[in-house]
Amino acid sequence: MNLFFEESGDFKVGTMMSQAGEAYQVEMASGKRTKVKIKDVLLQYAAPAPVELLEKAKAVAAEIDLDFLWEVAGEEEFGFAELGAEYFGHAPLAPEAAGLILALHSAPVYFYKKGRGRYKAAPEASLKAALAGIEKKKLQMLVQAGYVEELKANTLPASMQNMVLQLLFKPDKNTIEYKALEAACNELHTNPARLMLATGGVATPKDLHLSKFLFENFPKGAGFPDVPVPGVTAKLPLAEVAAFSIDDVTTTEIDDAFSVVKLDDGTLRVGIHIAAPALGIRPDDAIDKMARQRMSTVYMPGDKITMLPDEIVAAFTLAEGKTCPALSLYATLDPTDWSVLKTETRAELVPIASNLRHNDLDDLVNEETLASGEGDYPHKAELGVLWQWAQQLEQGRMKKREGFGLKPEQNNRVDFNFYVENDVVTVARRKRGAPLDKIVAELMIFANSSWGKLMHEHGVPGIYRAQGGGSGNGWAAKMQVRMVTHAAPHQGLGVDQYAWSTSPLRRYTDLVNQWQIIACAEHGVTAPLVAPFKPRDANLFAIVSAFDAAYAAYGEFQSNMERYWCLRWLGQETARQVEAVVLKDELLRLVDIPLVIKLPGMPQVARGASVTLDILRWDEVDLSIEVRLLDIAAAPELAADAELDYEDEADQDGGAAAAETLQEAGQGADAELAELASAAAGTEPAVE
Repeated sequence: MNLFFEESGDFKVGTMMSQAGEAYQVEMASGKRTKVKIKDVLLQYAAPAPVELLEKAKAVAAEIDLDFLWEVAGEEEFGFAELGAEYFGHAPLAPEAAGLILALHSAPVYFYKKGRGRYKAAPEASLKAALAGIEKKKLQMLVQAGYVEELKANTLPASMQNMVLQLLFKPDKNTIEYKALEAACNELHTNPARLMLATGGVATPKDLHLSKFLFENFPKGAGFPDVPVPGVTAKLPLAEVAAFSIDDVTTTEIDDAFSVVKLDDGTLRVGIHIAAPALGIRPDDAIDKMARQRMSTVYMPGDKITMLPDEIVAAFTLAEGKTCPALSLYATLDPTDWSVLKTETRAELVPIASNLRHNDLDDLVNEETLASGEGDYPHKAELGVLWQWAQQLEQGRMKKREGFGLKPEQNNRVDFNFYVENDVVTVARRKRGAPLDKIVAELMIFANSSWGKLMHEHGVPGIYRAQGGGSGNGWAAKMQVRMVTHAAPHQGLGVDQYAWSTSPLRRYTDLVNQWQIIACAEHGVTAPLVAPFKPRDANLFAIVSAFDAAYAAYGEFQSNMERYWCLRWLGQETARQVEAVVLKDELLRLVDIPLVIKLPGMPQVARGASVTLDILRWDEVDLSIEVRLLDIAAAPELAADAELDYEDEADQDGGAAAAETLQEAGQGADAELAELASAAAGTEPAVE
């Protein structure tokens, strides 16, 4: 006796060997024996043989007219044998009965299963709807197949042209467009990003990286709505100074300027003048909401996305020839020992005499010319004064830093500037700690520390950068830089408190602090009553959290774009054999550009050692590069120190004070180096 039975949703045949209780012992065509419950057996028959029956049943099922079968079935529940008698006109033979079961089982749209071998015809309305759905799906499959063929021919289907970014970065995987893209990628052994580049959906790898960032961080676009430019309503005194700024040639958001005045008693009054958008923008107005949504200007080589609209930046930037509203910090100095006798903060109108540019002055203003007095350049006397004071400020910081148990900063690191014009990149090396950089950096640290102290003394909260004394597992974790709303030491910088306050045109934290500082300067002891943010203000905590998230995302994007332009530089310069220095273990950095490369299996070499690499290939889409080690040169003793500094001080707050102009020019530690950053050095490129 042969059996046709159902097992785990599949239909099988075999020969019954014996019966034991409620189960049969069945031998399959393969010779394997299995137990089959009696309730699972649909047919018992003598002939034909099991394998032959299954073949004939499949042939019968293929010939059954499902529409006619549905009409014959009626509206009541039925068993397959009953329906078979009506459909075939006679009691169905074993192959016919088995074929009917296969047909019923394979047509759930026509027949609903009600039990073992029992079914019910679907209602007419349900059947029509289901058949329409099937037909629609067939048409979609045809359309999808057409899309696949177009994509394989490197042609972007018309329906995909307005949804490229959606397909790449946040796809609806149920759409036929995504299914077609996925299928084409599988057939071509590629990924969606590369296929979109091949079809022209995305023009270049640069556009791919930028589009991804904008899609995730600026989903409504990077433009601004039209808003009126705010005016300064307060009557401000006119400062009797001729201030000047020091920035990179690409800088448009000029936040800071300086002045030097010799007083009648022989003392010097140094002015640090910061652009004051807080005098025009008010908390919760339309412009504030735009700035708070962005949190910071986004930098990348050759371009940027500003925190504020261009017309508002233009209204408050410290542009040459204008008299600008500014928040000024005046320090009265004793030139005999450069001690600070007193400080004063006030809002005022500041005449800007000059916008000095690094690109014009770096060769003229250096340690040698400042010491000898040689050369002729604008504001020479003032720069000489600022240089002497900056050195004293640095020495004071280093002494305090060492008091915190940290080693001195290393100023022998090399920074890089990126300039992009007509898709051609120029990478310029700059030695960190150059006089102009140090002047800007030290005076910014002084201002940020002094204004942080001012807020603290007046009981007004602010947004501070702190390092040291934090919680965490291990010393390095405790030394991580964190943002807090109360004054706390920044041990890496060697200051008792440090509040970002000197870049209000490009960082929202600085704009917030500027509101708080103005309240202190104008209202004194009553400042806590009038300052926009009160102690333990939940809104201030929310700003800190949002800023941290945005600043991290922007920093990662900047690092990725710098890496992209480094790879473009390799192709542009047709570089094949390049020099590099060892950073740590298998990590290397090229000498001419800040491109970090991981070389697995590299032999143990002292940090700072020079090596020669053979560039094998690179990829501007996934930003990867493959190299081969050609030669290892001896490592000069000092070179190792330089690279230790490069590694340890990356992504720390003052790392020998990378000047503010460097950030505007697109400077930022490479993401791979940021991961290596050791809290031992304790500084961050936040000091612009």
